[in-house]
Amino acid sequence: MNSPPGRTGGSELRRWLDKLPKAELHLHLEGAIPLDALWALIQKYGGDPSVPTETHLRQRLTYSDFPDFIETWIWKNSFLRTYDDFSFIAEKVAQDLLRQNILYAELFFSPSRFADRGLTTIGLAKAIRSGLGRVSGCEIWLIADLVRDHGPIQAAITLTEVATARHYGIVGIGIGGSEHKFPPEPFAELYAEARRLGFKTSAHAGEASGADSVRGAIDSLLVDRIGHATRAEEDPQLMQLLADRQIPIELCPLSNVATGVIASITDHPVRRYWDRGLLVTVNTDDPGMFHNRLVDEYAHLVELFHFELNEIRELVLNALRSSWRPEKISQPLRELFSNHAGWQLPSYY
Repeated sequence: MNSPPGRTGGSELRRWLDKLPKAELHLHLEGAIPLDALWALIQKYGGDPSVPTETHLRQRLTYSDFPDFIETWIWKNSFLRTYDDFSFIAEKVAQDLLRQNILYAELFFSPSRFADRGLTTIGLAKAIRSGLGRVSGCEIWLIADLVRDHGPIQAAITLTEVATARHYGIVGIGIGGSEHKFPPEPFAELYAEARRLGFKTSAHAGEASGADSVRGAIDSLLVDRIGHATRAEEDPQLMQLLADRQIPIELCPLSNVATGVIASITDHPVRRYWDRGLLVTVNTDDPGMFHNRLVDEYAHLVELFHFELNEIRELVLNALRSSWRPEKISQPLRELFSNHAGWQLPSYY
């Protein structure tokens, strides 16, 4: 059974990382629900015999492999049944981001997974934005996950619905889900339509499948960013392409350990990608399900992969450069972050 390694030491490092303004580009709303909030939802709907206590719930959120994670994801979604539930989790996630000094985030949500409950895409977007609006201090935009498991036809329906809900802050689309079963190529026309509608695009690729999945996302979907790309290094020519084109990569190291995609955190390619000059960002993916924080991700980079603190700040800047924040927003993100009190390097550095 795989789970993220325990939090590393270094209290001075963690104090600096806590204060550092941070950004997340690869974060799923339904996977970011804080444990106490998910427990509250389970109790709201009468409990579940498999998780009699909150401690059991934490233990339930560990996975033998990627398919086991997907099954657990679907189980957890069974406790999201109303628009109020989505407003509730959106508020809790925003509060959690703010506590971590994450000042900017782009948040996936997966509307087609809840259509059988009578929840519409526009209704979900409105409910999520309502919950996010209760918390100030973290700027959050939405990305609609079209869910590759449901196929291109359903994804096209969802995209049409997303276009009518874009005023709730939806800036892009992606496809998550069972990558090992559903390759990217059948979604090519859908991605062309998304671009025509003015949406940015990403795709989960090279996580539960190999380098061919990453190449398919680039060549067929023409994505603006790639989620994970952990196995891209299986193809040296692909790695050169990623470096040459500077396609942003949304790496999620502790997620990959938790789902068994990577056997150990020390095996993760993040340092190799960085050294090859890829445009790397680091994210938490599903922190409510993996028990990780962005500070944990960065601390491991410093302590296990020997990243310098100025390189950690460069990773934050990479996220800002790769963000899909609309240009109409006046103050540049770099200015917002660089003027933050926590941006300065510590005196001991």
